[in-house]
Amino acid sequence: MTSQDLRTELASLTTEAFRPELSDIDQLPTLDIARLMNGEDTGVPAAVAAQLPRIAAAIDAVAERMARGGRLVYAGAGTAGRLGVLDASECPPTFNTDPAQVVGLIAGGPEAMVTSVEGAEDSGELAREDLDALKLTPEDTVVGVSASGRTPYAVGAVAHARALGALTVGLACNEHSALGAAAEHAIEVVVGPELITGSTRLKAGTAQKLVLNMLSTITMIRLGKTYGNLMVDVRASNAKLRARSHRIVSLATGADDTEIEKALTETGGEVKHAILALLAGVDGPTAARLLEESGGHLRAALAHAPR
Repeated sequence: MTSQDLRTELASLTTEAFRPELSDIDQLPTLDIARLMNGEDTGVPAAVAAQLPRIAAAIDAVAERMARGGRLVYAGAGTAGRLGVLDASECPPTFNTDPAQVVGLIAGGPEAMVTSVEGAEDSGELAREDLDALKLTPEDTVVGVSASGRTPYAVGAVAHARALGALTVGLACNEHSALGAAAEHAIEVVVGPELITGSTRLKAGTAQKLVLNMLSTITMIRLGKTYGNLMVDVRASNAKLRARSHRIVSLATGADDTEIEKALTETGGEVKHAILALLAGVDGPTAARLLEESGGHLRAALAHAPR
């Protein structure tokens, strides 16, 4: 693609559109700019809402594969890639997932999290290499993330993953995107032109973050990682999370502090096991067995617990 072709393509994208009515924004008082920016952001949830059926369909497909041992892989460049890495990195402490279960790939590798890696986003071949290193299977899911929907790294990742038989999702902020066309599930959240022309870390980035929150969180709900709205698979890796673990067990069972500490001790600090032990009146090993037999779903384990 020539430089002229690229300029023409970018000019056609909603996310790159210029808004002449904002051309004097740099001369406005700070409070007025803040009000404008805040007003722009209020339209993002509605744009996401328009895609909820597509989002839900993608989540069900992802959860089905992850229940069979598949992985969730995000692939993107720049802001989109960083958001994928962020979402993936938050799954282990929140849902006690293995770090290899939800993976974030960013064009240019870890260095690109904090600095620009020139040319990385333009390489579909780099995306293929990054995915091949993961040894994808048909049980895995690859979510390409790109505000423009044309980023070669994201499109290349989805195309390669689909060729390998993996589930594919394309998350973009322009309609009729190349990324959406390459994926089985296209999620195109059109938030409109940015306050600062082409700065897709703004509304587009917010929209992507909201959708990624849904993809990972609701998938984990489907996988039994919560009990109601409680994070029963939380990993107590610091003092705050240990206190949160105690509170979650309390909310789920109504047990007193002594009973909770005893249950957490007997179950090695596993919140879900401790809740089952208290609610079903079983010991730690029995709770572990019941949960294993129930695929980690606490409600199912409770239903099969001895009365």
